[in-house]
Amino acid sequence: QVQLVESGGGLVQAGGSLRLSCAVSGSIFSINAMGWYRQAPGKQRELVAKIIRGGSANYGGSVKDRFTISRDYAKNMVYLQMNSLKPEDTAVYYCWAYSDTNAYWGQGTQVTVPS
Repeated sequence: QVQLVESGGGLVQAGGSLRLSCAVSGSIFSINAMGWYRQAPGKQRELVAKIIRGGSANYGGSVKDRFTISRDYAKNMVYLQMNSLKPEDTAVYYCWAYSDTNAYWGQGTQVTVPS
Protein backbone atom coordinates (compact mmCIF):
# COMPACT_ATOMS: atom_id res chain seq x y z
CA GLN A 1 0.00 0.00 0.00
CA VAL A 2 1.00 3.58 -0.69
CA GLN A 3 -0.29 6.63 1.13
CA LEU A 4 -0.28 10.09 -0.42
CA VAL A 5 -0.93 13.37 1.38
CA GLU A 6 -1.08 16.63 -0.55
CA SER A 7 -0.53 20.14 0.74
CA GLY A 8 0.07 23.61 -0.61
CA GLY A 9 -3.18 24.48 -2.33
CA GLY A 10 -4.92 27.79 -1.87
CA LEU A 11 -6.13 30.94 -3.54
CA VAL A 12 -3.73 32.85 -5.79
CA GLN A 13 -4.23 35.70 -8.21
CA ALA A 14 -3.83 35.15 -11.93
CA GLY A 15 -0.19 35.26 -12.90
CA GLY A 16 0.93 34.06 -9.49
CA SER A 17 2.64 30.87 -8.36
CA LEU A 18 1.99 28.00 -6.00
CA ARG A 19 3.91 24.86 -5.09
CA LEU A 20 2.01 21.70 -4.27
CA SER A 21 3.65 19.01 -2.19
CA CYS A 22 2.83 15.33 -1.86
CA ALA A 23 4.21 13.24 0.98
CA VAL A 24 4.60 9.58 0.07
CA SER A 25 4.68 6.69 2.53
CA GLY A 26 4.19 2.95 2.54
CA SER A 27 5.48 0.62 -0.17
CA ILE A 28 7.50 3.29 -1.92
CA PHE A 29 9.78 0.73 -3.57
CA SER A 30 6.84 -0.50 -5.66
CA ILE A 31 6.14 2.86 -7.30
CA ASN A 32 6.90 3.13 -11.00
CA ALA A 33 5.45 6.56 -11.65
CA MET A 34 4.05 9.50 -9.73
CA GLY A 35 2.27 12.61 -10.73
CA TRP A 36 -0.54 15.08 -10.42
CA TYR A 37 -4.04 15.07 -11.83
CA ARG A 38 -6.70 17.73 -11.48
CA GLN A 39 -10.46 17.91 -11.68
CA ALA A 40 -12.46 21.06 -12.20
CA PRO A 41 -16.19 21.20 -11.44
CA GLY A 42 -18.18 19.45 -14.13
CA LYS A 43 -15.08 18.18 -15.91
CA GLN A 44 -13.22 14.90 -16.08
CA ARG A 45 -10.06 14.35 -14.12
CA GLU A 46 -7.06 15.16 -16.31
CA LEU A 47 -3.34 14.59 -16.20
CA VAL A 48 -1.31 17.58 -15.14
CA ALA A 49 2.15 16.03 -14.95
CA LYS A 50 3.80 12.73 -14.20
CA ILE A 51 7.33 11.56 -13.59
CA ILE A 52 8.42 7.99 -14.10
CA ARG A 53 11.15 5.96 -12.48
CA GLY A 54 14.37 7.28 -13.96
CA GLY A 55 13.19 10.86 -13.97
CA SER A 56 11.54 11.62 -17.30
CA ALA A 57 8.45 13.77 -17.05
CA ASN A 58 5.32 14.30 -19.11
CA TYR A 59 2.92 17.22 -18.95
CA GLY A 60 -0.63 17.94 -19.98
CA GLY A 61 -0.76 20.29 -22.92
CA SER A 62 -2.38 23.17 -21.08
CA VAL A 63 0.31 23.37 -18.38
CA LYS A 64 3.46 22.66 -20.33
CA ASP A 65 6.05 25.42 -19.91
CA ARG A 66 4.23 26.75 -16.83
CA PHE A 67 4.30 23.82 -14.41
CA THR A 68 7.25 21.69 -13.28
CA ILE A 69 7.08 18.33 -11.51
CA SER A 70 9.92 17.09 -9.36
CA ARG A 71 10.56 14.23 -6.99
CA ASP A 72 12.80 14.19 -3.93
CA TYR A 73 13.61 10.52 -3.30
CA ALA A 74 15.45 11.25 -0.07
CA LYS A 75 12.46 13.03 1.46
CA ASN A 76 9.80 10.84 -0.22
CA MET A 77 8.16 13.92 -1.67
CA VAL A 78 6.73 14.93 -5.03
CA TYR A 79 6.27 18.59 -5.93
CA LEU A 80 4.38 20.54 -8.52
CA GLN A 81 5.64 24.07 -9.10
CA MET A 82 2.91 26.07 -10.79
CA ASN A 83 3.77 29.42 -12.37
CA SER A 84 1.78 31.91 -14.43
CA LEU A 85 -1.45 30.54 -13.01
CA LYS A 86 -4.67 31.15 -14.90
CA PRO A 87 -8.32 31.00 -13.85
CA GLU A 88 -8.69 27.82 -15.90
CA ASP A 89 -6.16 26.15 -13.59
CA THR A 90 -8.78 26.25 -10.83
CA ALA A 91 -9.40 22.65 -9.75
CA VAL A 92 -8.84 20.06 -7.07
CA TYR A 93 -5.34 18.69 -7.56
CA TYR A 94 -4.68 15.05 -6.72
CA CYS A 95 -1.39 13.35 -6.12
CA TRP A 96 -1.15 9.99 -7.90
CA ALA A 97 1.17 7.02 -7.73
CA TYR A 98 1.29 3.87 -9.83
CA SER A 99 2.82 0.49 -9.15
CA ASP A 100 2.66 -2.63 -11.29
CA THR A 101 -0.73 -3.55 -9.89
CA ASN A 102 -2.34 -0.51 -8.32
CA ALA A 103 -3.01 3.17 -8.68
CA TYR A 104 -3.11 5.32 -5.56
CA TRP A 105 -4.65 8.74 -4.98
CA GLY A 106 -4.34 11.43 -2.38
CA GLN A 107 -7.33 13.25 -0.92
CA GLY A 108 -6.84 16.31 -3.12
CA THR A 109 -6.01 19.94 -2.51
CA GLN A 110 -7.98 22.90 -3.89
CA VAL A 111 -6.31 25.48 -6.10
CA THR A 112 -8.37 28.56 -6.91
CA VAL A 113 -7.35 31.28 -9.36
CA PRO A 114 -10.05 33.96 -9.50
CA SER A 115 -10.87 35.54 -12.84
